Amino acid sequence: MSEGRLSVVATPIGNLADLAPRAAEALAAADVWLVEDTRVSGKLQALLGVKKPMRLLNEHTAPTTVDRYAAEIAAGIHAAVLTDGGAPGISDPGADLVDRCHGLSVRVEPLPGPSAVITALMASGFYAQRFAFLGFLPRKPGPVRAELSAFADSPMTLVAFESPHRIDKLLTLSYEALGARRFVLARELTKLYEQIWRGRLPEIPSAQDVPRRGEFTVVWEGKRKG
Repeated sequence: MSEGRLSVVATPIGNLADLAPRAAEALAAADVWLVEDTRVSGKLQALLGVKKPMRLLNEHTAPTTVDRYAAEIAAGIHAAVLTDGGAPGISDPGADLVDRCHGLSVRVEPLPGPSAVITALMASGFYAQRFAFLGFLPRKPGPVRAELSAFADSPMTLVAFESPHRIDKLLTLSYEALGARRFVLARELTKLYEQIWRGRLPEIPSAQDVPRRGEFTVVWEGKRKG
């Protein structure tokens, strides 16, 4: 049997045309796909004209199942792990499987590609040589303030994900924690209704200017000198 391999594949965050050629080759060559949602990844299979077995790997997957996946890969399977969009392991499933595969001396092959974090930073115009990605912040106001307050005096640019119905609350809390500073709302990145809106806290855009629909990535500028 051939040597086992895990391809960690970044997939489009909206526009399927953003799938990288190497990523497409790895997905076509893999024996099995480990996916967050078979319906979403099924569209990618249709785009590539392939039909591969798909197994679920998401936040509900039991640790024993992840162990079994890793053992099967170590035994000679070529598996590709992908999420509904973006890079596996970056606020998405995949890190546990990669960790287990390293522990079994399995070859791990990273295939770079689209990332909402990097795409939003590119569009922000803020200094991004040093930045902190905070993923989805806590749901309660106190923990949100506490987490953001740690960066109140930091020059690092901050990036976080948020749902549309919580975006107003997040902006209010971020002003309380970080003070007045520039920020960007990156909505529906790479999709038909993509929108990049820049403002300055405590400003909050109206629902007419920025519809509260779709996926949001928020970027806050770091504290500026002077």
